[in-house]
Amino acid sequence: MLTEVNIWKIIKILSIIGIVLASYLFYNFLAYNVFSFTPLEVCNISKSVNCDAPTRGSLSTIIGIPVSLIGLIGYFTILYSALTKKKKLALGMTTFGMIFCLRLTFIELFVIHVICPVCVLCQIIMFVVWLLSIKLNFSKNTPITS
Repeated sequence: MLTEVNIWKIIKILSIIGIVLASYLFYNFLAYNVFSFTPLEVCNISKSVNCDAPTRGSLSTIIGIPVSLIGLIGYFTILYSALTKKKKLALGMTTFGMIFCLRLTFIELFVIHVICPVCVLCQIIMFVVWLLSIKLNFSKNTPITS
């Protein structure tokens, strides 16, 4: 059974992995769009499976803000919520993250027909952290231990 302490530990680990993945995407965004050089492209597998959409394509910014930076800030905020054990902040940020990820996934799959492997990993992490946040906030069976 997952205790509250274990859930917070899992959220911390997953948010750190999310930070690493979002940092990679943000690094690529900066390389392409700010510094004009080609970064190490580890996730460009084919024309339809690559990281171009969130780093230099139509999905790379929302109202001028890099999508990868929004993800990076989100994962840092989730890590902060886990370190300070703020359940409502964790739930709010992961709910926002899920909506944000679903929007990106929909556009990737049905509009531009591209799958970003790093984005998929970020989306899986966000989904798991969101479920854990729901458990923290709404489960009466979660033992509270420090």
